[in-house]
Amino acid sequence: MPTKSKKTKSAGRFGARYGKKVKDKLVKVEVKQRVKQDCPFCKKKGVKRLSKGIWHCKKCDKKFASNTYYLDKEQK
Repeated sequence: MPTKSKKTKSAGRFGARYGKKVKDKLVKVEVKQRVKQDCPFCKKKGVKRLSKGIWHCKKCDKKFASNTYYLDKEQK
């Protein structure tokens, strides 16, 4: 099984398939979705994505539904 390199990051799992532009877009989305984000309820960083559209804040212990990949800043 080949390993991913620094240059391709998480898209290295696709090898030579799909092209550079598509893999670069995928890396941008995956990096953005995996960071802790601001909770719309308590306004602290602690929200992580559990699955598609399901989010959980570790600070205020709320679980809620929202956007699929990352939370918008103007969401209430």
